[in-house]
Amino acid sequence: MVAAIQNKNERINLRVKSSAKRLIESAAGFEGKTISHFILTSALMCAEETVQEHQMMKLNAKDSRLFFDALNTPVQFNDKLTSAFKEYDKCIITE
Repeated sequence: MVAAIQNKNERINLRVKSSAKRLIESAAGFEGKTISHFILTSALMCAEETVQEHQMMKLNAKDSRLFFDALNTPVQFNDKLTSAFKEYDKCIITE
């Protein structure tokens, strides 16, 4: 939670129903936190989990084997791709 202790120079404003505010106030009170601190720490935990879920690929055993087999198999270019590489090399000026 490094983000929670860095300099605070950004704002986020929320409008909520009174019932939602009461619930957040109650939860913050149970944890001995201010409403702002409770919302910030809760949002940061959720954000970290969400980012991690989207950045990490999870495969079952079968898919994992297929993936690593594909990485381990030498690439074979077809004629069209080989031709495209040659054409690209003609267009590129290297020093």
